[in-house]
Formats: sequence, structure tokens, C-alpha cells
Amino acid sequence: MIAAFVGGTVIALNAVAHQFQAGAAAAALPAPTESPSAPSSTPSVPPSPSDTAVPAAPTAPPVPPAFDKTAHSIDDPNSIWVVVNKQRPLADGANFVPPNLVDLPRDMPDPLGYMLRSDAADALHSMFAADKAEVGTQLIAQSGYRDYSVQVRAYQHYKDALGVAGADKTSARPGFSEHQTGLAMDIMDTSSGCDLETPCFGSAPSGVWLAANAYRFGFILRYPADKTAVTGYEYEPWHFRFVGVDLATEMHNTGVETLEEFFGLPAAPDYAG
Repeated sequence: MIAAFVGGTVIALNAVAHQFQAGAAAAALPAPTESPSAPSSTPSVPPSPSDTAVPAAPTAPPVPPAFDKTAHSIDDPNSIWVVVNKQRPLADGANFVPPNLVDLPRDMPDPLGYMLRSDAADALHSMFAADKAEVGTQLIAQSGYRDYSVQVRAYQHYKDALGVAGADKTSARPGFSEHQTGLAMDIMDTSSGCDLETPCFGSAPSGVWLAANAYRFGFILRYPADKTAVTGYEYEPWHFRFVGVDLATEMHNTGVETLEEFFGLPAAPDYAG
């Protein structure tokens, strides 16, 4: 500080010195930084749905093709789908003999030596083996292919015992029998004590298993208990008809029990004449 002897001057110099010191101190302070800007009052706009990627819809599984009901003939007696009933006799029944008839394998009980068509015999052999493995019983091939002359005698037997009306509920007339196709087998077992005269076999372990599983091998229970008005025959829990795995499985899956209903054919409770 500069001193002066004159009082007024001293005072002036002191004021100047004070201002200089204050200015120097202010200059020594750091310059104020720019304060952060206040948040904008304009709200942010969310992306519109069109701006957001939309996941693709899952692809529907392909629809399986409809079952082809025309794959085999239902009229040709050589066809595995031929429908034989009281309204649909075999063509040229008195002379018809099915193709590829074979004896059953020796490990299958076949006490009367009945034959079947080869495809039906192979499937029957597999079914007998499955029953033994899954149920533990032994099935018997009780009655298979019958030619026209055998059916004449079989029908006459029932006609003599039961009369025409009774015979027609139990046995087919010659030329109208599924047994003549070589695709049908009457099945019993060695343990139930049942026979072909009563429905006992339907409640036996083997009969229950066959009714539930025959489709796996291409067979259907041809004359169910509640379908006499459709098939024309009383319940036969032993009578199984080979139609092939495709048709038997389709009937099983759709719950259709008779060939008449599956193919949209008229019921056949009686003969035409």
C-alpha cells in the first residue's frame, strides 16, 4: 500500500488499493461453468405399434389328407374291403374261391385245419402272438375259410335246429358268408371255457383284449353287440374280419363300428327275399 502524509490522499489511496485487491481476488476465482439445461417439458413419444416388430404367427401344422374310401373296392370279392351282408352277396358266390389261400402257421392252434388268405393269415399270426405276450392266453383259430358247399351244410345245420328265422340271425346263407372271402376268422381261447354258441367270450380276458386291439393288426369285430339292426346278425364276440391296418385304424379312431356305416351303405337286417 502507498502511504501519504496528507490524510485525504491516504484515504484515496487506501480505497484504490482495496478495489485493486478485490478485483484481483475476483479474477483469481474460476469462471462459472454453464449450468445443465432443465429437462424439456415436451414428453417423449413412444413408438407406434407400426414401428414395433410383430412376431410372425406360428405356422399351423399341415392338415392330414382325408381317408380315401375308394382305395379298395367294396364290391369285388377279391378286395380286402369287400362288404358282404344279407343285402350284398358275393359275386358268383357258388363258384368264388379267394386268391392266395394258405394254411395257418403250425404254432397257431387250428384244430380243424382252416385256411385264410395269406395277408390275413400273417396278420392273425401276429395278433395271436401279441395276445400271448400282453394277456398271457392262447388263442385258437376256430373257423376260417369255408367254401360254398361247406356253408350250405353249416346253414342247414342251424336251419334244422332253429328254423329259418333263427338260422338267419346266427348263420349266413350260402353265398352271403364272410367266411367264404378267406378274410374272416372265428377266434376262441384255451382258458375261458367259452364256445361259439354264447356271448361268453366277449367278457373273457382274450375277448376284451381282441375287441380293443384287433385294429392294430387290421381286424375289426364284425358283429358288435348293439348293431344287429345294421349287420343283420346277433352279437358274435369271436368273429373278426380282416380289412387291413389302414381301414381298421380309421374305423377305430372315428368310432365307427360297422362297414355298412363307414361306407354309407344301407343297413342289412334281412335278406331281400
